[in-house]
Amino acid sequence: MKILVVGLDCATPELLFSDERLTNLRRLMEAGCYGRLESVIPPITVPAWMCMATSQDPGSLGVYGFRNRVDHSYDGLGIVNSRSISELAIWDQVAREGKRSVVVGVPPAYPPRKLNGVSVGCFLTPDTSKDIYTHPAEIGNDINTLVGPYPVDVKGFRTDNKDWLGKTVLDMSRKQFEVVRHLMKNTDWDYFQFVEIGLDRMQHGFWKYHDPEHVLHEPGNPYQNMIRDYYRHLDEEIGRVLELLTDDTVVLVVSDHGARKLDGGFCVNEWLIREGLLVLNQYPEKVTPFSKLDVNWDKTRVWSEGGYYARVFFNVKGREPRGIIEPTEYERFRDEIKGRFEATTDPEGERLGTLVFKPEEAFRHVRNVAPDLIVHFGALSWRSVGGVGYPTIHVQENDTGPDDCNHAQFGSFVLASSNNPLQGEIQGAHLLDIAPTLLELGGYDRPQSMQGRSLVSGLEVSATAPAGYSAAEEEVVRDRLSGLGYIG
Repeated sequence: MKILVVGLDCATPELLFSDERLTNLRRLMEAGCYGRLESVIPPITVPAWMCMATSQDPGSLGVYGFRNRVDHSYDGLGIVNSRSISELAIWDQVAREGKRSVVVGVPPAYPPRKLNGVSVGCFLTPDTSKDIYTHPAEIGNDINTLVGPYPVDVKGFRTDNKDWLGKTVLDMSRKQFEVVRHLMKNTDWDYFQFVEIGLDRMQHGFWKYHDPEHVLHEPGNPYQNMIRDYYRHLDEEIGRVLELLTDDTVVLVVSDHGARKLDGGFCVNEWLIREGLLVLNQYPEKVTPFSKLDVNWDKTRVWSEGGYYARVFFNVKGREPRGIIEPTEYERFRDEIKGRFEATTDPEGERLGTLVFKPEEAFRHVRNVAPDLIVHFGALSWRSVGGVGYPTIHVQENDTGPDDCNHAQFGSFVLASSNNPLQGEIQGAHLLDIAPTLLELGGYDRPQSMQGRSLVSGLEVSATAPAGYSAAEEEVVRDRLSGLGYIG
């Protein structure tokens, strides 16, 4: 069986499954199974897509977000790239069995992955007009001939110019789908995966216009249908893709996480200063990013990186250059700070419902330099603002530009194939279950490194490759080995 994966970054089940106008998706849902898909902690594009592809959690990959500590220094943050993750992915297993893959826009994908087939870079590609963004490199020339300069993202999508944003995202998506169809028709492939990033950009840019529950929603605004209309655009593009398939194809439409309204920003380092855990030599006169603060490391115990979630770090003696937390006090102190984060409140003094995770409890393995704590403020209804200089702990403005939504823990999946024994809505699926499921449906072996379970395990699956010897076949082989002297 061939395998096609259409990744819709940030697709939320509440919208994907409820709109009867999404006729192509409804057709897939009726032909197979679908449901909410629990993402990893944290539910962030990087590393979530590679967690899906490898069936390994972020700790096992050693990647906890777009930027990760490369050592225990105070400024040692490195931006993730395709070489940051070396674990076996689903397309590697396909190659092991002599088959070819096409992988388009699966982040992180720069530099372009060298795989058995074709790879095309993602939104982390600096400039497709200057940099080699495909493997083989000449594929980039074909793409440029087809659509002109290939757009991997919308630069400056955090903007108040919503007319420009909507048009530019739609134009990018149409060009990307044109490239996908071209590669499907003109490239030899057994596994094909594409991640569409435009939906994520649309939801971050237009959620307050779409969601009546958003704190900044304006009824009757001119953009209230932008997000639902974009889902219809995606459905139409998926329909054109489906027309190119044969019946012997496993089809998966999937998201890495969902989306939810953003109530505001929680100024995490501002809060740490007020809690006496982060000490500055001089408080800034204006809002200042953490990297530019004058930190007194001899007195600081805790600091944090901002983003959709907070990565919290401790200044541990013998680990950090000027650490002051005694290693013997580390666990007691961490439990204390975890409790203080969990007790954080909203502007009215009500508990936010903040979730706090210890890496070794959230992940099977903890590799590279992990945060000491991972914090989801308000269960991701509040983002983490890393800058200092705000007059209050809670803010509506965002330190990276206008942003209307945060990520949600549950994404979506729709799975259809002629040999899929599952039908209707499925409960309890996890992002790490996707790769083992696809490999089983496609008739491939499952690598031991994969941590998820196959959703079709134990069910009757008509695969293209034998699962092993039948009783009669085993007897034939046993007799042959016995005759050769290998067994007695």
